[in-house]
Amino acid sequence: MAAIGNIAKIPELRKRLLFTLGLLAVYRVGVFVTTPGCDRNVMRGIVASQAGTFLGLFNMFSGGALEQLSIFALGIMPYVSASIILQLLSVVFKPLEELRKEGESGQRRINQYTRYGTCVLAFVQATGIALYLESLNGTSQFGDVVAHPGWGFRLMTMVSLTTGTAFIMWLGEQITERGIGNGISLIIFAGIVADLPDALFQTIAQFRIGEIQPLSAMFVTGVVGAVIATIVFFERGQRRVPIQHAKRMVGRKMFGGQTSHLPLRLNIAGVIPPIFASSVLMFPATLSNLRVPGMEDLQAYLDPGEFLYNAMYVTMIVFFCYFYTAVVFQPREVAENLRKQGAFIPGIRPGRRTEQYIDRIVSRITFGGAIYVATVCIVPGFLTTNFSVPFYFGGTSLMIVVGVALDTANQIESHLITRHYEGLTGPRGPRIRGRRFAR
Repeated sequence: MAAIGNIAKIPELRKRLLFTLGLLAVYRVGVFVTTPGCDRNVMRGIVASQAGTFLGLFNMFSGGALEQLSIFALGIMPYVSASIILQLLSVVFKPLEELRKEGESGQRRINQYTRYGTCVLAFVQATGIALYLESLNGTSQFGDVVAHPGWGFRLMTMVSLTTGTAFIMWLGEQITERGIGNGISLIIFAGIVADLPDALFQTIAQFRIGEIQPLSAMFVTGVVGAVIATIVFFERGQRRVPIQHAKRMVGRKMFGGQTSHLPLRLNIAGVIPPIFASSVLMFPATLSNLRVPGMEDLQAYLDPGEFLYNAMYVTMIVFFCYFYTAVVFQPREVAENLRKQGAFIPGIRPGRRTEQYIDRIVSRITFGGAIYVATVCIVPGFLTTNFSVPFYFGGTSLMIVVGVALDTANQIESHLITRHYEGLTGPRGPRIRGRRFAR
């Protein structure tokens, strides 16, 4: 409690936390602003009847906005998709690659292109949502979703949903810049956490009426606890590379010679790979709503829990683990910075050899991290199909929730320690830091 009280003693940290909570509250209020011309009660029944499908997955990432037919129904996924496209292009498209190397100014321009791409993708997906909602009229047992179908409704839906996505994107950027944590991840985190109590109550109700047996409930609880413990263990895991600083004479005094380490996280990519993979797998559903030939058949094979879906999901997670690690961590830059600081890895020559050594280590730990992420996201999936547990207890949602919570706690811890306050774990408790792994 004393550590939490210290947060209030730091004006900057207190303002950042209040700012973050305020914008997240604005986001949650916007979830209940319904798109004009829609009946959200009918849509809520349709989404509830298709829990565990892509519709349920899409609703989860939108924070329940889809079942409310909110102006935030598209959520933040168009921004995630635009980020994927820009990052892929920065590898193969020379002008974007040069922009990325320009530093802060180049990153600002890439961010601007990402915003433009987000609006374009949101407009396309909003078109698909409008056509999909119209197609539900006369086919649902719950009634008609759209009161007055036609181009008037379509245009209004396109503008409303695109504007809602742009506003969420702005909220996320403001949280990242002026709040605590990564704004985009926190928005997804808030959407998942908001529905977790309802999913928990549903599970308790199923247990009381006998739909879930006591042994099954105990087994599910144990699996969920084991998954959370595994996520915490691996997210804190580090490979520490020893660093030796060369001695140098300044005047009559000798400086340097200290030994430190270069911490390399086991999962450098964090929660980005499952978010990226889920976003890509949702794209065929959008194309299917736009009546693109073949997409409806493809979507039929890509229901969560099916073999093809799991195979593609694992493949994409592994790919994005390596890809995003290559984007955010550059061994050449690390080796160059060590050389400029007069530091070196014992037994390894500075320069090219150091770069190759660090790259080899990162490749190895990324493989282990990718296997861990894929396992956590896939294995708990059988809870939904075999034990009728609500979809929110899936591995993907748990990893996002736990991973974002740890990253945010790390940032708060850094603010406290920088200003000579105790961390969140108290004066004698362990800091929120990485776990050391052997060679």
